[in-house]
This record gives sequence, C-alpha cells and structure tokens, in this order.
Amino acid sequence: MSDGSLISNRKDEHIRINLEQDVQSGISNGLERYALRHSALPEINLEDVSVQTSFWKKTLSAPILISSMTGGSRRAAELNRAFAQAANATGVALGVGSQRAALEDPALSDTFNIRRYAPDVLLFANLGAVQLNYGLEVDDCRRAVDMIGADALILHLNPLQEALQPEGNTRFGGLLAKIAAVCAQISVPVIVKEVGWGIDAETARRLVEAGVSAIDVAGAGGTSWSKVEKYRHKDPRLTALAEEFDTWGNPTALCLKEIHDSGLRVPLIASGGLSSGVDLAKCLALGASLGGFARPFLYSANKGVEELIDHILTIKRTLEICLFSCGHSNLSEWDFSVLRELQG
Repeated sequence: MSDGSLISNRKDEHIRINLEQDVQSGISNGLERYALRHSALPEINLEDVSVQTSFWKKTLSAPILISSMTGGSRRAAELNRAFAQAANATGVALGVGSQRAALEDPALSDTFNIRRYAPDVLLFANLGAVQLNYGLEVDDCRRAVDMIGADALILHLNPLQEALQPEGNTRFGGLLAKIAAVCAQISVPVIVKEVGWGIDAETARRLVEAGVSAIDVAGAGGTSWSKVEKYRHKDPRLTALAEEFDTWGNPTALCLKEIHDSGLRVPLIASGGLSSGVDLAKCLALGASLGGFARPFLYSANKGVEELIDHILTIKRTLEICLFSCGHSNLSEWDFSVLRELQG
C-alpha cells in the first residue's frame, strides 16, 4: 500500500472516530472564566449591528472559520464539498485538512479541489510543518497552495499527536528555520496552527520573528487528538499511554490572553473548543480576528450542507446579539473591555 493510501485510510479513521467516539478534551478551553458585560440600555438597533470583517483584504460576513479538518479520501471529499458550499453560501473562511496525501498520491488531489464550489471565499491550504524534516520542500508548499487556489498556507504543529502515533513523525529539531524558509519563499501568507494543545506567547513570538503572518492558537478544550489516537490503537499499552494526556495542553482562552498581554501584534485565530456564537464573541474580545470551528461543523456537515449552513448562520446571529446586548454596533471597538473575569 502506498504512503498516500495509508494516509487516506487514516483520514477516514479520524473522521469515523470524531463522529462516533467521545474525543472531548479532559480540560476546558477556559472561556467559562469570562462573561460578557450586558448593557440593559444598548442605545442601538439590532438591525444596525454588523459583524462583517476583513482578513487579508478579503471581506467576510462574520469572523468565522470552518477549521481545517480533512481531505485525502472519498468520504473526506464529500465533506470538503459540503464545507466549501456552506462557506460560499454564508461568506465565511475555510481551511482544508492536511494535503500531504495528495502530494504523495496526485490521484487524491481532487478530494481537496473545492475552489470550484467556493470561488470567492478566504481559503487556506494545509500541510504538517514536521514534514519539512521528512523531505517536504518549499516547492511542495507551493503545490499545495496551487492545488486549491489558496489565499494562505497553514503549517500545523502536532508534536504530541505524532508522539502517540505508532507511525508518527517526531523529528521536530531545527524546524523553525525551515518554517522561516517557507515564509520567505512562497507568495502567500503562512499561518501556523496547533491541532488542539495550544500555542503559548513565547512560541508565537518565535514564529512571528521567523516570518509567520498569523497564529491559530488551536488551544486545549475541544477535540483531544490524544483521545483520537487512543481509539485507533489496538495495543492496550499504547491506549494507556494516550490516556495519560487526556488533560494536557494550553487552554484556548489562556493562549489568546497570554499572546495579547505579551504585546505581540499578529492576527490571531481562536480555535479549540469553540461551540457557539458566545464563545466566538469572547475570543474576539480576547484578541482573536477569527474564530475557528471544527468538530461542531463536522457533525452538521455529516447531516448535509443545509444543516451546516443553518449552523453557521446561528453562530453569526448569536454573535450579532452579543454585540447588540453589549451596546456595540460593529467589531471595531470590541475588545477586552466587554468582558468580566469571573472569580474562582
């Protein structure tokens, strides 16, 4: 079996586990520590509230990202088509899952080819950063971008997940310099994201100094990929090892607050346990420019594109009501001042 086929099988396994098993992190994303300051007299009209925003000169109807999830198999292709159609219908941003399988087996590239369904959306390509230590070249990054007509490239960091995979790639030494080389040599911005254990302020600083244009903190509190890997294992020793990390990671809210307080000024994407428009509102107040949703949208897409569209519009409407109820008509002054930090 080719490397591309092995990866394709693993992608299907990941989809099945996320839909069928409890893969929720053992810790919270930290957003429960904050409440939005309600205004009983907002002095604005709800119909005048707009959550429209722009990200790298692309206008979005709301600061929502359908986070990178999948690709590389027939089932993944169906889901990616639904994600693209929903993003196009609602005017939100979209990221694809890792395109490594399609680089190794070009026959799989069509599972990622979704620009035809979403000609105008903000679209992110995606590769695992560690693959730069396993033969991935800058030209491969360009191919991933060109494959889907992407506006930016995500390089994801997943050291713990790789460590828990029997087939994992764990040579992360010297990776920052290679990320810097990609940033310097490709024509689109580079985003670096975690996959669910968070990026702290010091790591964010090093990435920005290397030329990274945005950070997706992808904090703990949502899908736990250690749990996903636990369900993949047939060896009880590997299952027990994965269980040791059920409560591992930097919570999403902590990542956002820490990076903001450090003075680092870089566009932030908040993902990791977001499940509602209220969660999104809190993350935007903590300094994020976009909020990414993955597993909640996977559940909806599995039921059909109309279900996913309704889900996105519900989150958007909830965000509009959050702004209205706090006395804000747009996102221009939406910041930490709208939050109360709760005790305990």
